[in-house]
Amino acid sequence: MDDRQGVRDTYEHIAEHFATTREYPWPEVESFCADRTVETALDLGCGNGRHVELLAGHADHVLGLDISRELLTIAADRVPAADLIEGDASRLPLADDSIDLAVYVATLHHLPSRALRRASLDELARVLDGSALVSAWSTAHDRFEADTDAEDGFDTEIDWTLPGGETVPRFYHIYAPAEFDADLEASALSVERSWISSGNCYAVVEAE
Repeated sequence: MDDRQGVRDTYEHIAEHFATTREYPWPEVESFCADRTVETALDLGCGNGRHVELLAGHADHVLGLDISRELLTIAADRVPAADLIEGDASRLPLADDSIDLAVYVATLHHLPSRALRRASLDELARVLDGSALVSAWSTAHDRFEADTDAEDGFDTEIDWTLPGGETVPRFYHIYAPAEFDADLEASALSVERSWISSGNCYAVVEAE
């Protein structure tokens, strides 16, 4: 399955309401960025720019990439000094070794095939010349009654409810922790550590 256009259309539709619910950086991202100062940082799957804003305090030059033009418009209002790019996480329009620090959170699980998810990890490795934080929803999340010891996760749709009651299904791949580790291991990234927090898989990675 390769429905990247469907994922884009979903976020174009819900962007305004979605952005109002994403005000603050995740604590895990704040902890990752603490005590780091770099020249160029990237938020891959930047949404409304909440982590772009955080990265701006740790880098001279900040980039944000997202598939949704509507979310990028919102992010531009929030972080006017950032360079924001409409693009695909599996085909990054960035030069090799051009990023010193990256966050790739709550986006990998929206890519609608394992081949695309692995391609995006390889693309992160290609552009990265430093460290990155990667996260994805996990079978360890409380909302799923899933076997956290399974080798593979599963695809699902999770509804977003707009004001007025309209529900919009969003594609997710829910990672089994072992599968998350396997995809990282199969990529051109080197894993410093991986763990589970608040129902998400996390890893700190570097390019090999």
